Amino acid sequence: MPEPLQADSEFARVLRAAIQARGLGLERIRDRLRVQGISVSLATLSYWQSGRSRPERRDSLAAVQLLETVLDLPAGTLMDSLGPPRRRGRWLSTVPDPPEVAAFWPRPDAVEDAVSEVDIRWDERLTRISQHDRVYVGPDGGERSYHSRQVLRAEADGPDRWVVIMHVDEHDRVLPEIRPLRHCRLGRTVLRPADGLLVAELLFDRPLRKGETVITEHELVNSAPYPPATNYERKFRLPVREFVLEICFDPDRLPVGCERYSRLDEADELAVQVEPQASVHGVALNFGPGRYGFRWNWPAK
Repeated sequence: MPEPLQADSEFARVLRAAIQARGLGLERIRDRLRVQGISVSLATLSYWQSGRSRPERRDSLAAVQLLETVLDLPAGTLMDSLGPPRRRGRWLSTVPDPPEVAAFWPRPDAVEDAVSEVDIRWDERLTRISQHDRVYVGPDGGERSYHSRQVLRAEADGPDRWVVIMHVDEHDRVLPEIRPLRHCRLGRTVLRPADGLLVAELLFDRPLRKGETVITEHELVNSAPYPPATNYERKFRLPVREFVLEICFDPDRLPVGCERYSRLDEADELAVQVEPQASVHGVALNFGPGRYGFRWNWPAK
């Protein structure tokens, strides 16, 4: 079972020393990698040198090899310092190479930058057993609120929080208020209105021990004028055993067309037409990594 990465890991020490010796800032390193066709965010580079995370995906390892050239290191210096891949517990047995935390978001760099201000070290040590999202849409077609209930299981001693990432569509930058409801309280919150991003820690009542489960509930509440709602989707970088998504419309204003869609990792999107009703729902079992959601059209005014 993997332990939390420490700031004095060999890879982090070698990388920090090489960056210092070369005298390059992270932005210049990122730009040089980009010129060579490799895209790595500033947040990821910062994680690597601090020991907060380590490169493991195929594209990340390609970036490490190119970093050796950028930092004038002998070939294999950084790769050898990584050592063998971390062993993964059974909660990741179906995803040996999980996507980065911002993989399914429209602006990964902005998401990674915001997430860098919170603690996500326990993310891969929490099994998503059940998730139930309920979205409420008002008579004006605006999203009023969103309620989420989830059941998580700890696969190691220590998990004490869950991180929520919320992105508001480009046409609206008013961020919702996040409210903890059950078995959690608000920790660090990052608000980026210019990017339409809200990132927040939901702290459990206490740290979990291996095998323990926790049920948490929270909601996101918008204020008037309510943001126009034409879709909702949940992104999963790690699998969830059961995901239930409900969209609740006002009975006096129903959409004229509605479809449920899903996309597993890099597979083609699957869309299914759904009869517009006051409440529509979808259920996905053993889903992820990927995206799952609903989208709909309103009657012309």
